[in-house]
Amino acid sequence: MSDNEETPENRLRKELPEEVPATEPDVTAAAPEEKQPSEEKQPSLTGRQRLVKGLWPPRVTRAQLIVAVLLFGLGFGLAVQVASNSNNDSALRGARQEDLVRILDELDNRTQRLEDEKQGLEKQRDELENSSNQAEEARKQTVEKEKQLGILAGTVAAQGPGITMTIKDTKGTVQADMLLDAIQELRAAGAEAIQVNDVRVVANTYLTDSGKSVSVDGNKINAPFRFKVIGKPADLEPALNIPGGVVQTLEKEQATVAVQRSNKIVVDALRAAKRPDYARSPSQ
Repeated sequence: MSDNEETPENRLRKELPEEVPATEPDVTAAAPEEKQPSEEKQPSLTGRQRLVKGLWPPRVTRAQLIVAVLLFGLGFGLAVQVASNSNNDSALRGARQEDLVRILDELDNRTQRLEDEKQGLEKQRDELENSSNQAEEARKQTVEKEKQLGILAGTVAAQGPGITMTIKDTKGTVQADMLLDAIQELRAAGAEAIQVNDVRVVANTYLTDSGKSVSVDGNKINAPFRFKVIGKPADLEPALNIPGGVVQTLEKEQATVAVQRSNKIVVDALRAAKRPDYARSPSQ
């Protein structure tokens, strides 16, 4: 039998696929990748470093910024108030003993005046409640009140104990605000009627500078300025002479001030009664 002769075995071998030689595995692909030097593990941070990293740079929200501004304003106001109180305390700390006694007496006098006024009002109330003829008692009190209001309004003359204060201003340095401070101080000390030169001072009196003169309610007055004041002399005079008060302020402006007590002061400058344009009594 020849080799070329086709046998069943040869026929089966031709039908099978040719054998493929096995390939060796790729060592480079299977091997794990080597870590680069830049990819090495970073060192862990300490607690302090993490705290600093969390706080800086700061991350401020709008609400936090508003709260910070409000707290700053509050702190600034408190600082100003403390500084103001410190200045007042230092001024009193540097005052003489007799000046401190005078200031204390002035405060006691003002307290006593308020207490007397309270007792007077309570007495009027009791008399009105206990009177057998309440209508007659009410009429008497109304007449008395009308006189008091007339004095305060400047529509009637008044007399009584008080002081006179004369301000000589040869340098022309006294201004309206200084005279207004004197009026306010006298009112606080219990003055019931005030007259400056020939002008009656009332609740709505205003003072303005008019060249080298001063105008009181539009009436020009010139130096020397003469105050006639009705009230308790023991209260009025110390109020003008307290440290840093009216007298010292005017003397710093090279003005001369003379205050004199008197048992009878006559305030006779009058103001015309003005009827209100709009206000009316409920009974009308």
